Amino acid sequence: MSMKRTNVYADPEDLAIIKEAAKRRGISEAEIIRQGIHLAAMANRVWDEPLFSRTFQGGGRTPSRREVRDTVAEAVCRETGSGTGTAA
Repeated sequence: MSMKRTNVYADPEDLAIIKEAAKRRGISEAEIIRQGIHLAAMANRVWDEPLFSRTFQGGGRTPSRREVRDTVAEAVCRETGSGTGTAA
């Protein structure tokens, strides 16, 4: 993967923490900063599709734990083609 150089301003206290963590983990300070940039980028990413695209039919009331578990188990069994789809 190619990388692009950039300059940023950082709080001296943050840099001291990064320096200490890099030494403790045996990696470069730059690697810790790259990891932080990646985490920030992913936290602010707008995804093309929703995380949960499936919907379940409901009866207009809050289902019980057992109903939720059974519904999820049935969906998993349908997708994997295994079992009867009901939990004991």
